[in-house]
Amino acid sequence: MAVSVPSGGGGMFWEINITPLTDIFLVLLIIFMVTTSVAVESATHVDLPLAGNTSPENKGVIVTYTANHELFVNSKDVPEREFEPALAEALGRVDVKVVIFQGDRTVLLGDMVRILNVAKAAGAQQIAIAAKRAMGGQLSSSASN
Repeated sequence: MAVSVPSGGGGMFWEINITPLTDIFLVLLIIFMVTTSVAVESATHVDLPLAGNTSPENKGVIVTYTANHELFVNSKDVPEREFEPALAEALGRVDVKVVIFQGDRTVLLGDMVRILNVAKAAGAQQIAIAAKRAMGGQLSSSASN
């Protein structure tokens, strides 16, 4: 702490040097910014589940979302602005109102949540996430990660 004495006669005047405190705050801010960007980047991708035994499911409507941001409803390419009406029409043709989401492993969580919200608004009563069949030891090694 630095102390300065006023040059004109009188009482003592104290000043606190805040430069070291500012340096500490700047270092902490940089550390926080770096760790936050790493944590956010690793948390945005969706790891779709792997299943040990899968059986083909023919009930419901399959919604596919690719890494190129393309939407498919039952293998039919649908522009995003027409997605909700196309999905509502497809759900109207099936008895079980289930939407099965099938996405690329690089799909962002925000995109997935947005698509599933639209599916709910289109009349889906249940939502499922498609699983890819695990090969041999792949299921046990992904469970330990």
